Amino acid sequence: MAPVTHFIAVPFLRPEDGGDIFIGEPKQAGSADSAIRMAGLLAVLDGYCGAGAFMRTDDPASGQIVEAQTLRTFGEVDVRLLCS
Repeated sequence: MAPVTHFIAVPFLRPEDGGDIFIGEPKQAGSADSAIRMAGLLAVLDGYCGAGAFMRTDDPASGQIVEAQTLRTFGEVDVRLLCS
């Protein structure tokens, strides 16, 4: 089975009490450009402090992530949260 690439926009939120930022619900996109546009829009919505556009290539046969890449970030983003 061939590898499958996913494009994702991920919003980041900061609690009203000023605590650490955390990841919102990821949104699937159809392309890299679409994920970047979506992340740009999410970053300015009320309640979000930033967003990132990411791509990830999975190998369905092994279940492993073959490649992951940050396409673009907006505002406050802690990419380390995505690696944990």
